[in-house]
Amino acid sequence: MLETVHGNFEIIKNYKDAIELKEFNDRYVDYLDKYPIIVCDYSAQMLRFKGFTDENHHMIPDYLLESCTPNAPYYVLRRLNKE
Repeated sequence: MLETVHGNFEIIKNYKDAIELKEFNDRYVDYLDKYPIIVCDYSAQMLRFKGFTDENHHMIPDYLLESCTPNAPYYVLRRLNKE
């Protein structure tokens, strides 16, 4: 589990040990609150976010292939419900 100031997340994938908690907390925007799944990738040394729903999460591999720098570090998080 990843505990952030923006909520708790299950780590689905952490490719190349990409998670940097401080950078995630600093760059996160509230717009992402509506997405249960968030892909975070590094492109040009910058952390980028892309939200996915339960209905379109099957498109994550396409996003990684088509929109991310090849072999770039990334991680996939699933938002955990608040208890």
